[in-house]
Amino acid sequence: MSLIPAPKDQWYVVHVLSGQEQKVRDNIERRIPLEEMGDLVFEVLVPTERVSEVKKGKKTETKRKFFPGYLIANMHLLTDDNKLVDRTWYFIRETVGVIGFAGTKDKPIPMRPKEVESMLLQIKERSDNVAPKFAFEVGETVKVSDGPFEGQTGTVEEINLEKGELLVAVNIFGRSTPVPLEYWQVEKA
Repeated sequence: MSLIPAPKDQWYVVHVLSGQEQKVRDNIERRIPLEEMGDLVFEVLVPTERVSEVKKGKKTETKRKFFPGYLIANMHLLTDDNKLVDRTWYFIRETVGVIGFAGTKDKPIPMRPKEVESMLLQIKERSDNVAPKFAFEVGETVKVSDGPFEGQTGTVEEINLEKGELLVAVNIFGRSTPVPLEYWQVEKA
């Protein structure tokens, strides 16, 4: 049994210029049909997550890279006997913005199947769910920026990541009352 995954199961981490991830990915995708590389380069991903925040009283959603400076590529780069597939190697290496591959200096190392599975699941989860721009902690003081309690400060009592909600204790008629709020309705105090 070979330690090298089958051609379609090889995934690599490609180091690119920070801030150029999408541009490099688009360039690779555009060149695949032009240079007839479809049988060697299968998929190139820029792992991103959707992030929500409040700007000037409005809820906005943006995409944020969770591996800045890196692409994840599914491509046939190593043969069964651990030799480089020159066409793939040069195709990626000669792409403007590519710095190199994660691994050793002269030979990239494919990701382990468990790492690939975990990473693909993480990409799917993070693209399906909207994460808050800021992470909150239980016991932290926050300011309510939207809704009927706008302008009040409170203390985070619980965090529900699945629902994207916080249970915040605010002062109502002199009493501390827990109020469920979405992430985007609060900001750091």
